[in-house]
Amino acid sequence: MINIKKLYKTYSGGVKAVTDLNLEVKDGEIFGFLGPNGAGKSTTIKCIVGLLKPSSGKIIINGFDNQIEPVKVKETIGYVADEPLIMDKLKGIEYLNFISNVFEIPPELRLKRLDYLLKIFKLADSINDPVMTYSHGMKQKLSLIAALIHNPDLWILDEPIVGLDPESAYNLKGMMKSHTKNGKTVFFSTHVMEIAEKICDRVGIISKGQLIYVGTIKALKETKNNESLEKIFLEVTGSENEKSDFSYLDSI
Repeated sequence: MINIKKLYKTYSGGVKAVTDLNLEVKDGEIFGFLGPNGAGKSTTIKCIVGLLKPSSGKIIINGFDNQIEPVKVKETIGYVADEPLIMDKLKGIEYLNFISNVFEIPPELRLKRLDYLLKIFKLADSINDPVMTYSHGMKQKLSLIAALIHNPDLWILDEPIVGLDPESAYNLKGMMKSHTKNGKTVFFSTHVMEIAEKICDRVGIISKGQLIYVGTIKALKETKNNESLEKIFLEVTGSENEKSDFSYLDSI
């Protein structure tokens, strides 16, 4: 579903955000993309969906080069950014109808999917309100509905759980599992190790712009004497180089 070859992304001023990233994500898997803040997760995702142009390298989505056939790629993808990107002056239903029109979803099918998704994310009571009145969590739910309403083969979700209430987070995880049972794919980033451990078929760990591990969590833990994923993550990303004195603040 995703094939990334030698991806580099350098920002102005020579800041290297992603360096020589090679990755294949299979059909029918939930792939977790892990890394500390500033590691290159969101940059990689934005290159995949076409919001950023790579400095060099190639990204193939479902057989289409995202630089040569960007519309074909966007038809395949449902994307949720790390911050909700929504037209605040529209009502929620107006925004979802706009997205549905972009993807040419027939009216009858649109209504069925809207009814289902609004119930799943508990947004039906607010869908006729202006988006500017929504809380962060409600905007996150609206972004998810907009990304999934055309039932894309590939879900690309950047920190999708952030801001969701426990019920909506639970429902989203269930939808992710169901989606991949049909041979479709979920690629998502997260900081929550527990979520990654419970639902991911494989994970990739990125640190300082470089992909340092790809594989199953089980295999990773076996190489680290079955320590907790959180501890292993801190170790492999170099975040545990120095032991912190957690009582220091209380002592001064």
